[in-house]
Amino acid sequence: MQQQQLKTEADEPGWEVDPDDDWGVAVIATVGRQLKLRREAVGMRAGAFGEAVGYGEDMVYKIESGKRIPRPEYLDMADEVLGASGLLAAMKEDVAKVRYPKKVRDLAQLEAKAVELQLYDPLNIHGLLQTPEYARALFMMRRPAFSKDDVDRGVAAREARKSVFERDPAPELSFVQEEWVLRRPLGGKVLLRQQLERLLELGQLRNVEIQVMPMDREEHAGAEGGIEVLKFEDGSAIGRSPGVANGRPVSELRQLRVLELRYGIIRAQALPPRESLAFVEQLLGET
Repeated sequence: MQQQQLKTEADEPGWEVDPDDDWGVAVIATVGRQLKLRREAVGMRAGAFGEAVGYGEDMVYKIESGKRIPRPEYLDMADEVLGASGLLAAMKEDVAKVRYPKKVRDLAQLEAKAVELQLYDPLNIHGLLQTPEYARALFMMRRPAFSKDDVDRGVAAREARKSVFERDPAPELSFVQEEWVLRRPLGGKVLLRQQLERLLELGQLRNVEIQVMPMDREEHAGAEGGIEVLKFEDGSAIGRSPGVANGRPVSELRQLRVLELRYGIIRAQALPPRESLAFVEQLLGET
């Protein structure tokens, strides 16, 4: 009988906890402690448990000590082997969130509370507008190259942020996209076509406005980089741009006015929403 090949740390790179992520560290430590307590409660040694779930003993110890993030299937198998009646498997949701980078989680939380979002990305189709396939292609182009786990993690985090489109009441979302970004077939023409179709679909939503900045504009207020402005129900706001405070998030009124001024001019220089969708439709026909 051939011996089962147990998974080791080398088989699962990229599943370490970010030490600067206090919430993530606490979650994984709690999950690991619960796994260990359950295993010890049924009198199973780490080596035997590892064989039962297909992991090496060293990996079991690292997961139980909070040094490694357990995969969803690990929690499913642990739940079954230890007879936890779904208690261990139920922790998958929080564990999945830990896999998202902290800055992405923080951004998603802000987007989930905002009542208005003003977004300009001069380099790519904005993450909230990207199809999963287009997002994956972009992550695959990163250099130094991302590992498969890092790519999966990035795509999953980007997809999770799209819950902003499902909120009720819905926030107002405004996007400005560069024409050249919509023309460049990153990932191939098939992916570009799917992406353009997605833009047309989202552009039909009552709370979404997508505008295109033509390449032939002789003046452009977005020369200093992208802009994000998120406004909240209590009247507060937070913004970010490479040209203000070195790209750090700002909430000071004077700096926010600068961002809103630039964004307002960018919108005025771009095609109106209806003409922009017609332009995207034209590009789709040419692709």
